[in-house]
Amino acid sequence: MAQYLQDFPEEFVERYSRLIPDFADFLKVTGTASRKTIRVNTLKATKQEVVDWLGDLGPEALPWWDLAFGIRDVEGIGKRLGHFLGLFYIQDAASMIPPLVLDPKPEETVLDLAAAPGSKTTQISAMMQNTGLLIANDSSSRRVRGLVGNVDRAGCLNVAVCRMDGNRIGRLLENSCDRVLVDAPCTCEGTIRKSHQVLNRWSVSAIQRFSRLQNGLIVSGFRALRPGGLMVYSTCTIAPEENEGVVTYLLSKFPNAFVLPIELPGFVMRPALDTWKGESFPEPVRHCRRILPQDNDTEGFFLALIRKGDAEAG
Repeated sequence: MAQYLQDFPEEFVERYSRLIPDFADFLKVTGTASRKTIRVNTLKATKQEVVDWLGDLGPEALPWWDLAFGIRDVEGIGKRLGHFLGLFYIQDAASMIPPLVLDPKPEETVLDLAAAPGSKTTQISAMMQNTGLLIANDSSSRRVRGLVGNVDRAGCLNVAVCRMDGNRIGRLLENSCDRVLVDAPCTCEGTIRKSHQVLNRWSVSAIQRFSRLQNGLIVSGFRALRPGGLMVYSTCTIAPEENEGVVTYLLSKFPNAFVLPIELPGFVMRPALDTWKGESFPEPVRHCRRILPQDNDTEGFFLALIRKGDAEAG
């Protein structure tokens, strides 16, 4: 393991060697680029058409979703005509999982609370078959411009893009959304395979700062849900303070918040933590799931599926 440690901050190693049993495997895989994967955009093309477009890259169907393919990593795939036309979207496999868990349906009202750059927004729109209403929100005008570009390229006609503080939008949409995705800003520890610059910005103080922001966003997303509605909270980080800790915060505020089990056949996910640094998480938090890079050759992710019950009945 020592050969991989030199690239990681000492405090990072100390924290996560206690959290990840196969930490040596984690370090080894995190030091390499993840497999290149694409998602078929069914708003513009069929699966077979995309496979034909990318035939020279040897597209290989992934076992957990028939619209996800692994391909050979080559220079300039983002400049290919099929990508420019929006026939497929280049997206890490783990990033496709939150919309699959959310499972949006046609004609529903859905909120993507922190939507930019739009990979999950465009996936949700396709799953909704361009019907209903998908509200794609982001707080940054710069990021919203990129979001609009991706929504347009993918041919998403049911998306209303807005720029608003994520902490406020939940009160404005209170009890109105069938489903909500809170793919929260985070320390991005799970994306080290894509950019080692993440380690240069990494610190425990950043984890604490993001966790406070995430507490506000998960509460806002939950407020926007109608009773009986479903919310997915996700991050691309490993830090328990940004994951299990945030879900625990929501449960402490809302007795009508219920964490549901998550399963995706063919895709390996690990249970959430019981404890971290002397703090015990509530039993329902164990239903959350962790995605580690070494299990599926992906980035790292965290997922929670939450149902909003009636305030009285649960």
